[in-house]
Amino acid sequence: MANSLANSVVVLDFETTGLSPNQGDRAIEIGAVKLENGIVTGQFQQLMNPGRRVSSFIEGYTGITNAMLSSAPSCEQVMDEFADFIGDANLVAHNASFDQRFLDAELDIIGRQYGGSFACSMLIARRLYQSAPNHKLGSLVEYKNIETDGVFHRALADSEMTAKLWIQMLEDLHLDFKIQQPSFELMQKIAKKNKAAVPMFLYREAKNLA
Repeated sequence: MANSLANSVVVLDFETTGLSPNQGDRAIEIGAVKLENGIVTGQFQQLMNPGRRVSSFIEGYTGITNAMLSSAPSCEQVMDEFADFIGDANLVAHNASFDQRFLDAELDIIGRQYGGSFACSMLIARRLYQSAPNHKLGSLVEYKNIETDGVFHRALADSEMTAKLWIQMLEDLHLDFKIQQPSFELMQKIAKKNKAAVPMFLYREAKNLA
């Protein structure tokens, strides 16, 4: 899947009980947007019961309460459905290392896997938008004048905003560097480049693709 186009991906976001599945933290909500040729063709959103109470901090941060989670399906049930949703698609998340850790941990519990690979919209934005005040999702949405309803820290809203940011980055690669329909692999390469080397790297890529 590494050579497939960057405009056909699943953009996802987790809300969780804490920062690390290695410390026993679990997912409490998953939201995702499926993009095909740059168009939203599907959504997935579901609360999930982690089997224990969440802290008052997490309740305040996410707006997800213990009462809401008490009637939600189990993590295992939701993640089994989500694995079907993502299939073999390549995956995008803002601060992807966080979301990948939880996706890997939750799918490992139920013996499921995914066929695609991850790209991090935050790392790519750091290289494409070096003059942005910071590279938090909300700040980038404001920096690029992306339309938003102002809701953050809920999984579907954040995945929708990340998807809009992702499409904006693809458009800017076309506008600024004349790269049409960049591959997912190219986006992964951008994330790993030294910031100063990015413009020359992209000009060379555009020439190679011409």
